[in-house]
Amino acid sequence: MKVEIWSDFVCPFCYIGKRRFEHALEKFTHREQVAVQFRSYQLDPDAQHLPGKNFAETFSELKGMSLEQVYEMNKQVAEQAAEVGLTYRFDTMKYGNTFDAHRVAKLAAENGKEAELTERFFQAYFTDSEQLSDKKTLIQLAEEVGLERVCVENVLDSCKFRNKVNEDIDLAKQLGVQGVPFFVFNEKYAVSGAQPEEAFTQVLEKVWQEEQETPVLQSLNPNENKTSYCTGDGCEKK
Repeated sequence: MKVEIWSDFVCPFCYIGKRRFEHALEKFTHREQVAVQFRSYQLDPDAQHLPGKNFAETFSELKGMSLEQVYEMNKQVAEQAAEVGLTYRFDTMKYGNTFDAHRVAKLAAENGKEAELTERFFQAYFTDSEQLSDKKTLIQLAEEVGLERVCVENVLDSCKFRNKVNEDIDLAKQLGVQGVPFFVFNEKYAVSGAQPEEAFTQVLEKVWQEEQETPVLQSLNPNENKTSYCTGDGCEKK
């Protein structure tokens, strides 16, 4: 089974949805036969880090919300994160653009480190209050999961992987994705949002069962005659 996940590293529900999915996957009998691929998405392509302003002040201006509304919303989201073992520190988060982070994640994917770096970026933003638009920070985080510093620097000093990131974003548009996280199972089944763990469990079981029941090839023979010997059309294994 293949699971594609569109997400952004500064999306609070993406981290929560990722963890809920992972909890469901851990309990899934056929988890070793599930391949997970992370795809890029940007909630705010024009995002910029504004020195001197905290996350609440920045978000308040962007969304036209009062600071009281932002604080209350952050509190509720942090409570949901805590339910799945995550710590969100909205008071010290550093808002910024994630395009370069997504490019480095593509490098990680090429080196078999996509899952590790994706988790590290989420933790860095929501828990460690790192600025994901800062190149030095991206290099340090990438090194922590085993990527070579010179390779990361080469990506950040060039346009490498820009097309791959944009391809993911364009594909999301084609699929009609309105928000993230967005999960696609075997290129046929879609799940939107940070659904409860039970919902992911049901989807995994449903997709697996349906894929096992559906033959790889559908017979178009004009009849169902079966033989245990060779004919002019072919030989059937006894």
